[in-house]
Amino acid sequence: MERRDVQGHYERLAADYDEHWLYGAHHITWMSARIAETLRLSSADRIADIGCGTGMFAREVARIIDPQHAILCVDPSLAMLHQIGTPPPAGLTPIVASAEDIAVGRVQLPYEQLDGIWLKESVHHVADPATTLHGLAARLTPGGRILVVMLPTSIEYPLFQAALDRFTELQPNPELIVDNLRAAGLQTTLRYVDYELRLDREKYIGMVRARYMSVLSTFCDSEIEKGIEEMRAVHPEPLLAFPDRFAFLLGVKPGEGR
Repeated sequence: MERRDVQGHYERLAADYDEHWLYGAHHITWMSARIAETLRLSSADRIADIGCGTGMFAREVARIIDPQHAILCVDPSLAMLHQIGTPPPAGLTPIVASAEDIAVGRVQLPYEQLDGIWLKESVHHVADPATTLHGLAARLTPGGRILVVMLPTSIEYPLFQAALDRFTELQPNPELIVDNLRAAGLQTTLRYVDYELRLDREKYIGMVRARYMSVLSTFCDSEIEKGIEEMRAVHPEPLLAFPDRFAFLLGVKPGEGR
């Protein structure tokens, strides 16, 4: 798993995170709809977004399902959670906690059990995913669902080669996370979903310079600038088009839901 100051990275990036991370409004809408659809979320469900960041997906999921119970936006970074708003919008409840905190019950939640949990590109921050996912699974109602959305171990982003190599080195294998979910007693399926990204090259270079991906926080400023030079040489085209491929791992707790 990752060996770096992940929380410090997000604390520094929080104020501009949505600007630097945002591939486009349609991407947020698309991903949020896939999350709600895969988890089969309804307005009556009690839901947690673990590792929510600024709440960009939770906000859109709330718009889609109009929840009767506020979606719990869980993140260890107070700076990221502040971006949700003060007070937070209706339908969202920020909670300062890590996935590990929730798994072991270190933080009291408004709901004793949860019908739906998702972790969107945050499982790679978890030091011991087997133990943490087991603890999260224990918080599900019978018939409850947990969705892990993550990147595969290799990506086709127009990054510099050293960043691509380091990503592969650090990224957990989705098949291993499937094993973790099954060991937690969940009926688990894995599927891959593709989304084509089209970005202005200079915008993307700005995102890289801002270290929009946490793997980029492992490079110093001079390494980032050298990498950007490499990117410009390899990708002279003004519009970058590349696939974003996600592994969707759905675990369902046996039993009948509400």
